[in-house]
Amino acid sequence: MHRLQNPGRNSGKATGVGQSATARYIGRFAPSPTGPLHLGSLYTALASFLDARSRQGLWLLRIDDLDAPRNQPGAEQAILDCLKAYGLQWDGEIYYQSRHLTDYEAAINRLQQHVYGCVCSRKELAAYPDVYPGFCRHLPRPQIAHALRIKTCNTVTGFTDAVQGEIRRNVALQDGDFIIKRKDGVIAYQLAVVVDDHAQQVNQVVRGYDLLDATPKQIFLQTLLGYPQPAYMHVPVIVDRHGNKLSKQTCAQAVDLHQAATTLHLLLFLLKQNPPPALRTAGVADILDWAIAHWRPGQLVGCPGMESPPDRQSKMSLSTDSKITEK
Repeated sequence: MHRLQNPGRNSGKATGVGQSATARYIGRFAPSPTGPLHLGSLYTALASFLDARSRQGLWLLRIDDLDAPRNQPGAEQAILDCLKAYGLQWDGEIYYQSRHLTDYEAAINRLQQHVYGCVCSRKELAAYPDVYPGFCRHLPRPQIAHALRIKTCNTVTGFTDAVQGEIRRNVALQDGDFIIKRKDGVIAYQLAVVVDDHAQQVNQVVRGYDLLDATPKQIFLQTLLGYPQPAYMHVPVIVDRHGNKLSKQTCAQAVDLHQAATTLHLLLFLLKQNPPPALRTAGVADILDWAIAHWRPGQLVGCPGMESPPDRQSKMSLSTDSKITEK
């Protein structure tokens, strides 16, 4: 990878966090306001929260609201209400991506020697679903609406994931030059998350396994921008009985705010934390206190597919019979 000279920083300040917090564990949860939290997203939030609190760290909340057409009215408030109902209280002020557009543009300006314009349509790329073939890489910057792609290098990017172990990926060969700004002007996730994590001084990222393959792209950008690399933990995702990840796209239902304790107990089971039966009748605060004190993410290493518990009461908070999987 090539590294930019004089990398600098953005504000160098996490939202609501002073400069002295740089050595402290700083994690985050970053939902998109495209709908309320479902069991799968709450599962990831809980894992991230427990990892931060078990290490006396900060847990920040970021609202990924860049893709305005997908944002749903009332979704942000529903997310906040859900986190509060489940006792997942964040630290500091909420960070909104839509308020940091100048930060993303500044990063793009610093990457100018590594980017190029791309006018390829989805139809043109249909025959190349996995790796961009580089059609526009050596062409002049288009004068019409275009996306921006980053030039990748034929080198292997690696990192050690706290759950998934050693990860190696050649971004150039396995992904190709990827988009950092869409044709419609929206900043792409890969760049936004890198800039956001740096701006908030996030040094510990806990998220779903479905984002594992995206991490080398983000490390590639971090290297170009001279940003420090966070530590990563990708927890297995919850899937339905057909093997599909629970998501808004698969019409996963919102979690019930009135069954927080029951659902937390179920989520701890799915996180392989072996909660004691006595916790079934405990309140939210007591369940979280136990979970923080007994948090063992190593239990998720090498986790096979696991059916959800047969307890009908636990399943009341599920939209469908679910299991946990590691692809």
